[in-house]
Amino acid sequence: MKLYRFLSGPDDSSFCHKVSLALSKGWELHGSPTYAFDAAAGAMRCGQAVTKIVEGRDYDPAMKLGEQ
Repeated sequence: MKLYRFLSGPDDSSFCHKVSLALSKGWELHGSPTYAFDAAAGAMRCGQAVTKIVEGRDYDPAMKLGEQ
């Protein structure tokens, strides 16, 4: 099965660490990163889609993707 996640966060090192952690767990970058202004928070936000192939399992909407 192929899983998809969209990671988002503030434009700071915490976002880079979030993406780096996902990559270290076998997730792969999918597409280009996004960058947008969050008017409610008055700050820039980053986003990056990641995907991962998981063998021998079927998709279940209750699964916690970050733990895969």
